[in-house]
Amino acid sequence: MMKTAITFILMFGILVIIHEFGHFFFARRSGILVREFAIGMGPKLFSHQDSKGTTYTIRLLPVGGYVRMAGWGEDDNNIPPGTTMTLLLDENNIVKKINLSKKIVLEQGLPFEVDSVDLENELFIKGYINGDESQLVKYLVDHDAILIGEDDTQIRIAPIDVQMQSVSVPKRMMTNFAGPMNNFILAILLFVFIAFLQGGSPINDTNQLGEVTKGSVAAKSGLRENDYIEEIAGKKVANWTEMKEAMNQYLGEEIEIKVRRGEKTFVKKLIPKTSTINGEKVGVIGVKQPMDRHFFSGIILGGFKIAWSKSTGILKAIADLFKGFSLNKLGGPVMMFQMSQKASKSGFINIIILTAVLSINLGFVNLLPIPALDGGKIVLNVIEGIRGKSMSREKEGIFTLVGASFLLLLMIAVTWNDILRFFR
Repeated sequence: MMKTAITFILMFGILVIIHEFGHFFFARRSGILVREFAIGMGPKLFSHQDSKGTTYTIRLLPVGGYVRMAGWGEDDNNIPPGTTMTLLLDENNIVKKINLSKKIVLEQGLPFEVDSVDLENELFIKGYINGDESQLVKYLVDHDAILIGEDDTQIRIAPIDVQMQSVSVPKRMMTNFAGPMNNFILAILLFVFIAFLQGGSPINDTNQLGEVTKGSVAAKSGLRENDYIEEIAGKKVANWTEMKEAMNQYLGEEIEIKVRRGEKTFVKKLIPKTSTINGEKVGVIGVKQPMDRHFFSGIILGGFKIAWSKSTGILKAIADLFKGFSLNKLGGPVMMFQMSQKASKSGFINIIILTAVLSINLGFVNLLPIPALDGGKIVLNVIEGIRGKSMSREKEGIFTLVGASFLLLLMIAVTWNDILRFFR
């Protein structure tokens, strides 16, 4: 159980970090102020703030993560008149720090009572020094000034030019797409790594046999490595997919196969052994796919091909979900934990394969056009680009709230269904 838990946390953590780093990287490149880069959800276990105003946090529950950016709904710079604070000024009398905390003391801080303040557009603060209302004083605020809140948290102010909604639509779209994009890149790199460890990648578009397992059905029938299977039960087969499908039709039945070896062609008889893989009964005769062992075509390009094959499979599964919705077609954290358990028992390569497949899955799911997901945000970006103006804060907030509520209810339902399946 401990090994499974460690596998699950590491695997899930890698997926989240890679995904959120995509958002983080392109947000910063676009000039957006990133408030927080969080791994996990719930209470903070660790936090550190860098010089650019980003707080990195690790949270208690390893079930997600997020990148919080400055922008609509994320910043409340409203400081009402009459608020008392201390200001830290530089040599040019520009405000560098605004302290609202009663516990934190700024050395050389200037006691100040607010009359009016603008921390987004004009960047100024007006008020009275030491409560002396006989003289109204105005100070300019530094673009990167620090605001110390009443709860002692320190954040950078967010002028309008570093807020999410202020950058161009293409930059926002790229920032939203970057998370799923990173998941696809991670999957490709992992499949390239797997191909490297295995010394190549399987060749699918051939009916040639790879290694024949000793003592297997194929070996006992006289099949050898590099033989070509041209027909199975009178049906022509051209690749491994067709060979597998044909074998699965004759579980436990004797069949004839037409074999080509060099210039000779002959017929062999065998009975496919019935085996259960991923809950499905399949016909197994004990042969492996031939491997492309060239560095570029077998390892580099082979990793891309495997990623593409897995991607098409996941897309078909998503399409099937829309054709006939069922909770049994979905899986949540409990299902992931079970998959992690199986992978941890099967070895390192299977853990890498599962991580790569889940990374692709996470990328596609996040691109679904559901508000609160990256895909939903991209749809709003496209609509804004077509309309030539952004949606109001209120409408965007409603869309996001509806989407988040739907996802929360779906996650609860899926998790409950996973628990029920776990105890069946």
